[in-house]
Amino acid sequence: MSIPLELLAPAKNADIGMAAVDHGADAVYIGAPKFSARAGAGNEPEEIARLIRHAHLYYAKVYVALNTILTNAEISPALDIIHKVFDMGADGLIIQDMGLLERDLPPIPLIASTQAHNDTPAKVKFLEDVGFQRVILARELSCAEIGEIRRKTKVELEFFVHGALCVSYSGRCHMSQAVAKRSGNRGLCAQPCRRPYTLTDGSGKKAGEHRFLLSLKDLNLSSHIPDLLAAGITSFKIEGRLKEGDYVKNTVAAYRMILDDFIRRHPAYRRAASGTTDFCFTPDLNRTFNRGYTTYFIQGRKEKIASPDTQKSTGQALGPIRSLGRDYFTLGSHTILENGDGLCFFNKERKLRGVRVNQIRADRIYPDSMKELRVGTQLFRNHDHAFKRMLKKKSARRQIALALTFRQDADSIRLAVKDEDGRQSCCEMPFPFEKARNPEQMKEQIIRNLSRSGDTPYLIAQVNMPTAPPAFVPLSTLNEIRRKALAHHTQVRLQTFPAQRVQIIPNAAPYPEKELDFTANILNDYARKFYLRHGVRSAEAAFETLSDSRGKRVMTARYCIRHQLDACLKETRSGNILPEPLHIDDGRHQYRLEFDCRKCRMYVIRVLSGFE
Repeated sequence: MSIPLELLAPAKNADIGMAAVDHGADAVYIGAPKFSARAGAGNEPEEIARLIRHAHLYYAKVYVALNTILTNAEISPALDIIHKVFDMGADGLIIQDMGLLERDLPPIPLIASTQAHNDTPAKVKFLEDVGFQRVILARELSCAEIGEIRRKTKVELEFFVHGALCVSYSGRCHMSQAVAKRSGNRGLCAQPCRRPYTLTDGSGKKAGEHRFLLSLKDLNLSSHIPDLLAAGITSFKIEGRLKEGDYVKNTVAAYRMILDDFIRRHPAYRRAASGTTDFCFTPDLNRTFNRGYTTYFIQGRKEKIASPDTQKSTGQALGPIRSLGRDYFTLGSHTILENGDGLCFFNKERKLRGVRVNQIRADRIYPDSMKELRVGTQLFRNHDHAFKRMLKKKSARRQIALALTFRQDADSIRLAVKDEDGRQSCCEMPFPFEKARNPEQMKEQIIRNLSRSGDTPYLIAQVNMPTAPPAFVPLSTLNEIRRKALAHHTQVRLQTFPAQRVQIIPNAAPYPEKELDFTANILNDYARKFYLRHGVRSAEAAFETLSDSRGKRVMTARYCIRHQLDACLKETRSGNILPEPLHIDDGRHQYRLEFDCRKCRMYVIRVLSGFE
């Protein structure tokens, strides 16, 4: 039996989620009305229901994110939401707060959010044992580490393949809460990691001044899908629940084509949902928002992964300026630009600057400003006017293949429908048999007419007719029975959607740790009860309960500033020595950096400074 591969897309709202499905997503994740890790991307129940209906027609799934940690007072409202989305037909619930497992949940499949810090075989096995159907792995894992988890577990494994990266392990970042009282684990991250910092070493020397030392490039694993499959991943997730439709359309289409190409060459795999998608554009991951791309740690620690000069999108690389005129420049590349395109570049001080294309004549590009442009300056396009305009229109069509069988008898006509998933339906209309004057011509007309699917989600791949000469059937009647048959088949598909239902049965599977500190994110009594029931002896309350965060670890990262600055203590070839202690500050808050070189971890500790 072939293995289904799921392309999982983000949805800021129902319309973007439906566009993701149309562009080839096998599943979509969307924020619950409240308590999702993107507080600005909550959705009302009727909007989620609208998305579910559209997705289920294609046998695509909808997962609802309710993945913040909850207070005691929020548990009951959260349960009300969970029961509502279950009744709507949601296919999974993404959660972080284990306290929910102590309450009466409906039989909805549970998905462990990446914020639950899922980075070891022992942790993933525990989540499997307590009833999770799927685990979203930490982004920091390598293929080798994913493979080790796969060998020791059977639970479904989901992994991010594209989009923005948090510098800290998800769920282990408390910097926003510490400095702005806005908890990332409560969906309110203020993104202090995207601010500029100054690094000072133990001698007082500034090793980096006003640079984006904690801001990472964006993830792009489009060339590593086979590696991830070999490691055990079957759900490939795109980040971006705050992204607009053009980003989602382009990114989903790009990965759809990659996965489809792999499936064509490997018959042991198949798409997780139905239908095929035709695009009205050529997907290009470089033409939508990105800060430059990284493969992160998928092959170990091999590359520089920060974007220290800017936290903004640079977009598509265009190449260097070839020549300059008084009010124009030329490029060495042949990229087609358009009036209204936004271009950016780094000046001599490595500050990001931008210009707008006002006019193009032959190979001359006339921007709204020539300031700081030089021959050799590397240009990027961070606003692609034509591409965005194209993606605002209908840019894809997804269709389910059907085989139709048309039959007649003395007093009726029937149209049977069978789709690519084997679902069948039939529509019958009374219609008296009347001999056709030209049976062959009538047969051709019937087949030609029934082969038209119009503006429906279907592609008529085959029309079958009995061998007996057909009777005369007017075009209006053929149109009517085809319309009724396809509408009826839509209802059949929705009614026969293969929903998965899983009842959680409490058990005493041992948690892999016995002592838990605040990084376990325990904010309610039910979560504490959960961990104690699973063998934990002591558990601190969540960071959000602290009145004073000084001296506390506010970030745990696999990313290392030392490595980024060629001062890795394991790799001494550069000779770049940064004496400790190392501190970073943003002009308001100061932090001490600690390093565990054996584990390749960097810790950010909040300290009191003269800035506060």
